[in-house]
Amino acid sequence: MAINYKNAGVDVDAGQREVELIKSIVKKTQSKDVLSSLGGFSGLFNLDLDGIKNPVLCSGTDGVGTKVILAHMLDKHDTIGIDCVAMCVNDILCQGAKPLFFLDYIATGKLVPEKMEEIVKGVAEGCIQSSASLIGGETAEMPGVYQEDQYDLAGFAVGVVDKDKIIDGSAIKEGDIVFGLSSNGIHSNGYSLVRKIVFDHCKLDLNEEIDELNSTLGEELLKPTRIYVKEILELLKIVDIKGMSHITGGGFYENIPRMIPDGLCAKVDASVIETPEIFKLLKKWADLKDEDMYATFNMGVGFTLVVSEEDKDKVVDFFKDTDLKLYELGKVVAGEDKIDLSL
Repeated sequence: MAINYKNAGVDVDAGQREVELIKSIVKKTQSKDVLSSLGGFSGLFNLDLDGIKNPVLCSGTDGVGTKVILAHMLDKHDTIGIDCVAMCVNDILCQGAKPLFFLDYIATGKLVPEKMEEIVKGVAEGCIQSSASLIGGETAEMPGVYQEDQYDLAGFAVGVVDKDKIIDGSAIKEGDIVFGLSSNGIHSNGYSLVRKIVFDHCKLDLNEEIDELNSTLGEELLKPTRIYVKEILELLKIVDIKGMSHITGGGFYENIPRMIPDGLCAKVDASVIETPEIFKLLKKWADLKDEDMYATFNMGVGFTLVVSEEDKDKVVDFFKDTDLKLYELGKVVAGEDKIDLSL
């Protein structure tokens, strides 16, 4: 048999078929500022800076980690892309940045165009939820690096913020209020621990109906990460948010301190949070300590923000008209530890 690219494991024709399948999906995400078309060597974006005096670009990149294995196990690939977008845009949102555009990278052992189409559908949905244009990406067929049915994905988000309106926590003072916004479940962090509990320790079936969840275990574990962009950008029009944090890997203990200045401490009362059932089950199944749970998972709060006492009522009123649950977690006090978490 002659040696060529295809029998080495890379099917160029399948790649071209994938591009045709996703063209219309990608197009739905794109604003008037996208100047390029799918299939080119790069994505072009017109930087419309109307109303922004000193534009600063803000970028972020992330993947979905071990959660992608669950998508493979359940053969459900249309939501994992939402997670990929969410992990990136929620991060740049913490500086007050408005997402402009997004790029994805998918690597797989064998390129199956229909599976890639499902993944990109999720990416596109995440872009629509965050008002970001999907302007490009890469699908890499890598036999020998990945098994045929494996894939991984990563994302790259670019946003813009006025230099005078960058949110970095430096304005936070004693007496400021710490709020939390509800999560949509586990989101996309802690899945290495989830897998160890579910499969190694408890040997559970993902298709098993769990009464406490009112769904199968698999359906709960694949719930996509909540995107907070639209609500926060609207809130910024009426309130000066002083600091924000995206509760991802490292849970409360790692992420909340990232927005707190030296010499101050977020005094947080976790008892006010309505913890989703999945966290209670994981804790029970593995007999985990509360400290371990809050150091790994979001525990029902996917995003936090700090505002002044005088803006408290405005924040409360704003979230009454959304589907997000708002928690008043506590206050900022003097201290060196940056977080004082009461469990």
